[in-house]
Amino acid sequence: MGFLDRLTSEVAYLRGALRTLNRTKPVALNPNHVLCDLMEEAADRFADRPALIGDDDVWTFRDMIGRVNRVARWARANGIGKGDTVALLLNNCRDYPLIWLGIARAGGATALINTNLTGQGLAHSVSIVNAKRIIVGIPLLGTWQSAATLLSDAPEIYTFGGTADGLKRFENERDSFAADPLTPEEKPQLTIEDRCVYIYTSGTTGLPKAANINHYRIKAMALGFSAVMDVQPDDRMYDCLPLYHSNGGVLATYGVLCCGGSVVIREKFSAREFWNEIIRFKCTLFFYIGELCRYLVNQPVSPNDRKHAIRLISGNGLRPDIWNEFVERFGIRNIREFYAATEGNIALFNFDAKPGSVGRIPKWAERRFVVKIVRYDVEREEPVRGPDGFCQACGPDEIGEIMGQILNDPMKPANRFEGYADKAATEKKILRDVFEKGDAWFRSGDLLKRDAQGYFYFIDRIGDTYRWKGENVATSEVAEAMGVLPGVAEVNVYGVNVPGYDGRAGMAAIALNETEPFDLNALHAELKKRLPAYARPVFLRMRTELEHTGTFKIKKVDLVKEGFDPSTISDPIWFDHPGEGRYVPIDPALYAAILEKRIRL
Repeated sequence: MGFLDRLTSEVAYLRGALRTLNRTKPVALNPNHVLCDLMEEAADRFADRPALIGDDDVWTFRDMIGRVNRVARWARANGIGKGDTVALLLNNCRDYPLIWLGIARAGGATALINTNLTGQGLAHSVSIVNAKRIIVGIPLLGTWQSAATLLSDAPEIYTFGGTADGLKRFENERDSFAADPLTPEEKPQLTIEDRCVYIYTSGTTGLPKAANINHYRIKAMALGFSAVMDVQPDDRMYDCLPLYHSNGGVLATYGVLCCGGSVVIREKFSAREFWNEIIRFKCTLFFYIGELCRYLVNQPVSPNDRKHAIRLISGNGLRPDIWNEFVERFGIRNIREFYAATEGNIALFNFDAKPGSVGRIPKWAERRFVVKIVRYDVEREEPVRGPDGFCQACGPDEIGEIMGQILNDPMKPANRFEGYADKAATEKKILRDVFEKGDAWFRSGDLLKRDAQGYFYFIDRIGDTYRWKGENVATSEVAEAMGVLPGVAEVNVYGVNVPGYDGRAGMAAIALNETEPFDLNALHAELKKRLPAYARPVFLRMRTELEHTGTFKIKKVDLVKEGFDPSTISDPIWFDHPGEGRYVPIDPALYAAILEKRIRL
């Protein structure tokens, strides 16, 4: 990095850090002022300005806070206060963030349920927070009823968006209460320590974990990202992300509304309609996550690609292999990529739009942001400890697990870790005696590296990285090498067990881009140039499309289990045949030869 580049970066980070600290520092210093108060103040200040924009109408800040007041009165009338939880199972709509804010105003907490859950996962999510009431969108009523049968004490149901026999409709109940400002007697004394919402982890394995999000964290998240994005009252956010997660439901909503900006909430993401709607609603911001930006790049070129007024985008998951292509095609250079976990105490921000980086901690900021990358043994799946029993910090460009020190210091509130509703799950995320006796660190479960200039780069989730031929293989790096090749729309890389071999052999599920020709032999030749032998996928699986979570993370658990047996998989399977130097289709005879080691990998 040259002197000018370094200077530019330092200035960007200094400005970003100061802006963020100035907006978030008062949160801890004013413990009786919560997000509910902040939004009431915003409603007074921006009363007639647009807050939430729909297809045919606009809710002003006055309209918005009126709905929040109705919900708060409904909650109070139904005995919902501190210590009580209401579950919310609802598709994206403008009422969604107002429902949980109203319940918070009454002192209760809302469990924001993933709308993709069914059966045991859905039942678990509701029971673990001891929800006594649930608000269910009519399209999801059947899904909920299948889960409710698994609960011994199912919560009382309110429908939203329609009626159902024998059930109360939430809107009717809510709208029977006044929208007038709440009186002091109607407002319980809330502090930043009180619980506000539960937001669930979106991991691809195991049952969801309900993260405790108190009023401190929810307010700091909103104010922090209003500063990260430098939100102004004339900004409009396009939000098509799931509202049950922090990115779509907190950062992209209240991170804008708290500054008087407007938010356009869409039910779901549509790559085909994305830019049309951005232009139609005159949006200046949008939030992304996961592979959303890749979907946009994979769409046919359109005149609307650059007719938008987007000044900045923020999110996580804009992978290095498409970063520059995205910038050049859509003309968006102000990108605020970041790294954070809803429940965690690590937050990294890329204030200078360094391609591929998830953020940077300059030298002058290291004492305030106590983050370390520690050496990690992929094979044993645990951090490496030295002869003294302590973990070892990674050097520049060395891959390890990123951790944040847990401190209950009022002067360093960002270092807190509130944990989950499940105490056992909380303890699993804490590593003790890391660098000295008695210390405690939050385990991210992510592998990152940091270069000599302080830039961090995401490598992989722990568990996704696998070991083959004595080497660690990061699935994200393989996917990035493959994703830029002609004809490849999307790639899911994972390791599969092969009997008689140590480690896991690489396998890649590929979704093809129908608008480009795909040449399997050319792919093989390019992978030979781009990747070392141990990292090249041994097996390929061709699919029409790849499956994703609600937050655009690629699902791979089922693919790992299915392996490469052609008799149980309907997709075409290919094998990197060492004798032929190319990928060949796997049939039962070839599969048997691999298992019997007549063909060695």
